[in-house]
Amino acid sequence: MNIQVYFTVIFLVASSSSWLSMVGASPGSLSTAILMRVDQSGKGDYQKIQDAIDAVPSNNTELVFIWVKPGMYREKIVVPADKPFITLSGTKATTTIITWNDTGGIFDSPTFSVLATDFVGRFLTIQNTYGAGAKAVALRVSADRAAFFECRILSHQDTLLDDTGRHFYSNCYVEGDTDFICGNAASLFEKCHLNSLSEGSGAITAQRRESPAEDTGFIFLGCKLTGLKSALLGRPWGDYSRVVFAFTYMSNAILPQGWDDWGDTSKQSTAFYGQYKCYGPGAITSKRVEWSRNLTSQEAAPFLTKNLIGGNSWIRPTPTHFKRASTSISNNVNGNT
Repeated sequence: MNIQVYFTVIFLVASSSSWLSMVGASPGSLSTAILMRVDQSGKGDYQKIQDAIDAVPSNNTELVFIWVKPGMYREKIVVPADKPFITLSGTKATTTIITWNDTGGIFDSPTFSVLATDFVGRFLTIQNTYGAGAKAVALRVSADRAAFFECRILSHQDTLLDDTGRHFYSNCYVEGDTDFICGNAASLFEKCHLNSLSEGSGAITAQRRESPAEDTGFIFLGCKLTGLKSALLGRPWGDYSRVVFAFTYMSNAILPQGWDDWGDTSKQSTAFYGQYKCYGPGAITSKRVEWSRNLTSQEAAPFLTKNLIGGNSWIRPTPTHFKRASTSISNNVNGNT
């Protein structure tokens, strides 16, 4: 393919969706990204996603856009802490699938681990196919300023380890059965679909805020909650667990009590579990546990913006230009186009 035409195609794909590239410290250019291509058929710069990530220089200072052609990528992937400013993008989540089958500790089992700041994931399915009954993380995010757009994150227990840092999830689909969004990040989920596979009282969230001094929590704005049978909104992994659902549709899969104290009544006075202007058969608050909150407009206001994640300071539009990688990044860049 002619490289000018290729850039045009990539730019049109990026521009066709209202996604934002997230970066913090200023890279070399805010409008131009280095383009790297992953194609299992051998027509790109790399055949494996991890190989492309490994080719990014340590302490990288430029935006890197790794475009992944459709396919089933059976890889256990890590974005190392010394490789910031990477965007990993498919063109459609249902056709660009990263999959692995593993269990064990929550930091050992992830199919995909993000340890670098300023990471963006777009149009990807990230899944752990181990199955029910054990910890099996699909995505671990242990870095600041990470964003995911129109991704599908699939497993059963501990699907999304939303560990540390400030994160933004937009129009994503997250599925699991037990504590399937867990961790102590400060995260905003906007227009996401959460689907519970629980057949009993599995919790959707297990937020781990451990002191009132921590400015962390999970905020769900304009989301959709569905389930196979029945589920709780959350339970407190940390004593000061904080979760707020606002303007969110809740199906009848959500149990009337809504929340659980994880067998520790002392957490009832420290956890902050709120609901604001949610709707649907599972959103009725009259039978919620008495220690959860039906927020007033004033109480909800701090959670209805990107302030919790400081988003206004690090959310920025996608680059508008792309350039080929130098030979110092890719020895294959002069291959097939």
